[in-house]
Amino acid sequence: MIFETMSTVNIANVTVLDNPAPFLSPFQFEISYECVTPLKDDLEWKLIYVGSAEDETYDQLLESVLVGPVKIGNYRFVLQADPPHRSKIREEDIIGVTVLLLTCSYLGQEFVRVGYYVNNDYGDEQLREEPPQKVLIDTVQRNILSDKPRVTKFPINFHPEHAESSEEPPPPHHPAEVDPHEDDSSSPPDHLLDNQEP
Repeated sequence: MIFETMSTVNIANVTVLDNPAPFLSPFQFEISYECVTPLKDDLEWKLIYVGSAEDETYDQLLESVLVGPVKIGNYRFVLQADPPHRSKIREEDIIGVTVLLLTCSYLGQEFVRVGYYVNNDYGDEQLREEPPQKVLIDTVQRNILSDKPRVTKFPINFHPEHAESSEEPPPPHHPAEVDPHEDDSSSPPDHLLDNQEP
């Protein structure tokens, strides 16, 4: 998926690899980005699995990696993460639609978030029609809807060392509609599917 951004760090593309895949297989994202001014510190990339649309305590941080320091140029790397722990997901929330969040932060400030729908279901048609009472996790397939990401960008200060001591960097704006836990239904909110311009 191609992204259009204008910032110190611009995500050029995110490709979901090995998709669809078994639920228990690792996640793999090939991330391409550009840095237009040098950064002294690392970028922090995170992958978060939303275990429940109603309760964020079921969210799982699957991976967190530091990349940098970052010089001017184009970069590409593959972010790989283990699947979510089945024991930390309620039985009724394993099968169905949930959300996967890819975020990037600098100096503790999140400046971009990419949300994907993830559909988990049995690969076998008979199991889909007559699902067992207890989920057979080894037969569950996941499908990341990679062509419909929800991209949200937040303004941050990438160079606080250049700011005057009397000035505070603007706080990141977190639009309420980005939060997947605010929807009352068991499925993630529809607004995560649409691209958002800054």
